[in-house]
Amino acid sequence: MDPLKALTDAERKPYWLDSTAKPEPQARLFGNTTADLAVVGGGFSGLWTALMAKERDPSLDVVLLEGRRIGWAASGRNGGFAMATLTHGIANGLERWPEEISTLEHMGLRNLDEIGETVTRYGIDCGYERTGELHVATEPWQLEEMHESAQVARELGVRFDVMDADRVRAEVDSPTYVGGMWERDGCAMLDPARLAWGLRQACLDLGVRIYERTPVRSVKDVPAGLDLLTPYGTVKAARVALGTGVFQPLLRRLKHFLVPVYDYALMTEPLSAEQLASVGWHNRQGVGDAANQFHYYRLTQDNRILWGGYDAVYYNGGKIKPEYEQRDETFVKLAEHFFTTFPQLSGLRFTHRWGGIIDTCSRFSAFYGQSHGGRLAYAVGYTGMGVGATRFGANVMLDMLSGERTERTELRMVKEKPIPFPPEPIRSAGIQMTRWSIARADLNQGRRNLWLRTLDRMGLGFDS
Repeated sequence: MDPLKALTDAERKPYWLDSTAKPEPQARLFGNTTADLAVVGGGFSGLWTALMAKERDPSLDVVLLEGRRIGWAASGRNGGFAMATLTHGIANGLERWPEEISTLEHMGLRNLDEIGETVTRYGIDCGYERTGELHVATEPWQLEEMHESAQVARELGVRFDVMDADRVRAEVDSPTYVGGMWERDGCAMLDPARLAWGLRQACLDLGVRIYERTPVRSVKDVPAGLDLLTPYGTVKAARVALGTGVFQPLLRRLKHFLVPVYDYALMTEPLSAEQLASVGWHNRQGVGDAANQFHYYRLTQDNRILWGGYDAVYYNGGKIKPEYEQRDETFVKLAEHFFTTFPQLSGLRFTHRWGGIIDTCSRFSAFYGQSHGGRLAYAVGYTGMGVGATRFGANVMLDMLSGERTERTELRMVKEKPIPFPPEPIRSAGIQMTRWSIARADLNQGRRNLWLRTLDRMGLGFDS
């Protein structure tokens, strides 16, 4: 099908946020208030932190401040893949923290278990399905890396089932597949906006005070705490947890470690029973291909297909603008790739197209720290894995703020920082060279050029 025709009626807004389930906003903060813990940011990072702070100590006075609406940014625009991995995959974790990889894998699986338990405990209607993820190879060179990853996973006690082309196509039928593997336990599919809204309600029910449309402008040291200055009031808090992702950081040091990467997605109309049967997908796994420029895709509860990824776009200078959320060049490319993958769905139309920002760091996984004499903690840099890993990061922040030494805080992965990105304009030039090189590698049997090999040796990277 002509991709332009398929996109004709696609609305320019995130599908998940275009919902009648979207709650009315909480009031802005007017005047001054105090709190034992102030949480800045109303995405998954902040919501998990506020919720678990009250679960740990119901008497704690917790305030959450969100600059716009709960879940409006990355938390409401992603693919809805809640991944167990805390390290952006076993291979990345093994390269950086080999002595901790077994612990990190099992902590990640336990974290995902607890997300499911939370959804059940609070009755959050977010379509949570523990389906696992199907990793598919579309070129023979990708199979060798898959087989090696699966072998390592099995040695760590993680279930990865290697499949030939016929077995993969029996799960999800595409003529582009040459093989793959099914990560059985490591992924749950969900509606991310409804998860955010459900966590919001759970927080309110436990007594968290939430103020929306209340951006924090600055943090100031005061006796016995920190003052958070907002447009119309101030919060004096004993402790602060920062979960603002890649947006203008309240800690200037963080800007050296983070870059905003735009990711784009499409959503189809619901598939008919006949269309769905032509694809199979009986086990409803999330799917991701194994290219460097990869696609991710999944079924929704009403059997639409979300199709995203491939282009990971960095706008020179690290600029963040609303107009960057729409990129027709990428939408057409994604539509073309969709019909190449599923030619049997020719005639299907897209209903939504949108983009969002990923907080990317050079190690591809979150990093953690404290400032203001230990009274402020942060967790950022999830690099596309935040649907699941933000809950782990929230626990790290709460451990740090309590002063506890825990299994989490003693991890080298938690104690270390990523390598900072160079300043502009070197940063932009380097990222664009990396994007070009990654695309070339996909066209050249996965072979990495001198630039990519140099970055690999330095522990630097660029990913979504």
